[in-house]
Amino acid sequence: QVQLVESGGGLVQSGGSLRLSCVTSGIIFSYSAMDWYRQAPGKQRELVATISGAFITNYADSVKGRFTISRDNGKSTVYLGMNSLNPEDTAVYYCHTLYRARHYWGQGTQVTVSS
Repeated sequence: QVQLVESGGGLVQSGGSLRLSCVTSGIIFSYSAMDWYRQAPGKQRELVATISGAFITNYADSVKGRFTISRDNGKSTVYLGMNSLNPEDTAVYYCHTLYRARHYWGQGTQVTVSS
């Protein structure tokens, strides 16, 4: 069965950094594109960053230059490095993959940035 388990969230001051991790199981990770989404209170879930199986990355304009998505195929893990955090980055962050035509989500990890 497919599982995505995020970790690494927490409370950080404005300007600080965090690194999120998403450990996966039940998928052929090296072939799978992986995404990070986030959902702030009262807002729709939005795509933050993607990384393909070929390590091609894309970012939302709001995080370009501050966030870095990466993957370790040996550990079946995708990461989201976040620098220069600001209060607008406060949200629950979710790991996601579309695998064999089904969407899979992690449980989410809370990131809170204080001003």
